[in-house]
Amino acid sequence: MATIRHHPEALGVGFLLSAVGGYLDAYTYVGYGGVFANAQTGNVVLLAIGLIRGEFAEALRHVPPLLSFLVGLGVAESLARPWARRALRRPARVVLGAEALVLAVVAALALPGTVVTVAVAFVAALQVSTFKKVGDVPYNATVTTGNLRSLVAEFASWVADRAPEARRRFGVLAGIVGSFAGGAALGAALTLTTDRLAGFVPAVAALVALTAIAVETRRRERASETDG
Repeated sequence: MATIRHHPEALGVGFLLSAVGGYLDAYTYVGYGGVFANAQTGNVVLLAIGLIRGEFAEALRHVPPLLSFLVGLGVAESLARPWARRALRRPARVVLGAEALVLAVVAALALPGTVVTVAVAFVAALQVSTFKKVGDVPYNATVTTGNLRSLVAEFASWVADRAPEARRRFGVLAGIVGSFAGGAALGAALTLTTDRLAGFVPAVAALVALTAIAVETRRRERASETDG
């Protein structure tokens, strides 16, 4: 599978992106009629329940973000191809820049709910396809199910095998899960109090992550030049 970003994230960037993932799900769920931005499992389940109950209009509200998420995954796969890397040079930065722009527009304009959920699902798909590792620890930047599974596995290895590396990885994953939960709580609170304007928060967070990645990339390039 092609990958947009080849370097792992710093711990702070991983925590920040996980918080954004939780925030966006709460933002769309609370502010836009119980539709998830990232958690497409939830959308599929709610779609199926609505169809079984005969609540077709309610069920079909979950289809546009689901399809948009799939399109976003396809775009991410394209961005990972060599021709895209040659054209864009820094596709991971393009992803974060696009995410910040889309979220700022969603926050600034009174758009229909379907447009908002479609837009947010698209950038969420780009994020989850781009950022996959904090140091040597694989993680998911937009949903937490897999992170919880890995968290328990590392805890079991730490306790049963006395593995120090498992303890460290457990700590990283605990931070990832906690960041996701904290982001969801903040997203819910701000959406309830500020409505669509809450979308500016993850937009700024995406820009912060972009800046941190740019600084780290430059540092790594300078170190490589010095070594050479």
